[in-house]
Amino acid sequence: MKIEEFIHFAKNNPTCFLATSEKGQPHVRTILLFFADKTGFYFGTLSPKDMSKQLHKNPKVELCFYNNAKDFAQAKQMRLTGTAEFVNDPELIHKLHEERLFLDDITGENLEAQSEVFKVSSGDIHFWSISDVMNEKALEHLVF
Repeated sequence: MKIEEFIHFAKNNPTCFLATSEKGQPHVRTILLFFADKTGFYFGTLSPKDMSKQLHKNPKVELCFYNNAKDFAQAKQMRLTGTAEFVNDPELIHKLHEERLFLDDITGENLEAQSEVFKVSSGDIHFWSISDVMNEKALEHLVF
């Protein structure tokens, strides 16, 4: 399998679940993919949020993208395990902010100064479907 297949799946299913850990306790939440390319899978957060604090303390993450199939037999997920890296790029942070202006509307304040971009650029990634329920050890993984 090639990384392009995983990038394509993520772009087509941008709402995913992110797991962080704090003091041994997992924390899972829904998060929206910012973008993905050969340099990594990019996401946004806000510095005051617990998620940001957890990522700064322990950057090890797992993400699960799901195709949300109406027929469960067609359900497919992509699991990505890796390490979050914060990207200090003012242009990229500005682009994230511009794409998520609805957050400013919700909070009533300009959140650009609190916006953060992080990426997962290496790790282990694989697909899983219901047909793999008893075959997980045989699944093809890509280490990227």
